Amino acid sequence: MTGIIILPLVALRSSDSERSEMTSQLLFGERVEILDTQDNWLFVRNITDNYTGWIDPKMIKFLSAKQEFELTGISPYCVSQPLLACKNKDNQDIYLPGGSLLPGYNKGVCKIADEVFTVQTLEETYPEKIDGEKIAFLAKQYLNAPYLWGGKSILGMDSSGLIQVVFSIGGISLPRDASQQVDSGAVIDFLSEARAGDLAFFENAEGNIIHVGILLNSHQIIHASGCVHIETIDSQGIISSQTGKYTHKLRVIKRLV
Repeated sequence: MTGIIILPLVALRSSDSERSEMTSQLLFGERVEILDTQDNWLFVRNITDNYTGWIDPKMIKFLSAKQEFELTGISPYCVSQPLLACKNKDNQDIYLPGGSLLPGYNKGVCKIADEVFTVQTLEETYPEKIDGEKIAFLAKQYLNAPYLWGGKSILGMDSSGLIQVVFSIGGISLPRDASQQVDSGAVIDFLSEARAGDLAFFENAEGNIIHVGILLNSHQIIHASGCVHIETIDSQGIISSQTGKYTHKLRVIKRLV
């Protein structure tokens, strides 16, 4: 059985409780496969990135086999601005975060199963060719978004959430966590060779990848730490604009576009 998200954001949790940790978020238009049920909670897999977790069943729309078939194979539009206003079938306002998917979108209308959403004019979606400068531009749209563990929207996001959302807008699907994202792309040997849109990954004392950001050039990076902001980077790592000290140790640079 599958379902689809028709709310702006749904928390994906580590266990079947509203008090449990939010590990990620499901965005409008993302579909989930229901793997298990427990005490009125659902254990699901996000079909977009294979991430699993628990959600409240009241927060998804269940799909019939016919509805699921109709959605399968559709290339949905992806919301490219941080927030997109639209109206639901009851003519109520709903605001969709960047990275939301609009399956079946046509001339301002998005039809999901028996739900109809009227959408404002979309900005550019799925560019024919995404490049590093475009990735940097999309990332800057999220400047000052507060840091939120598991977050994936302008209202709060973590470092890998920023990367996943920005690249998804550009039509590139990435895993959810930095430790998984680091497996994508080609290695850039020297920071001096980096260019806009490259990803810089950072490690902890044990050598595990724990953080990621988007390079704007060979000496500046945009990342989510406290909030989404721009800081200086050198071959050792990120230098805090507040303290002048290193905050993240550089491990590797990867190029995806």
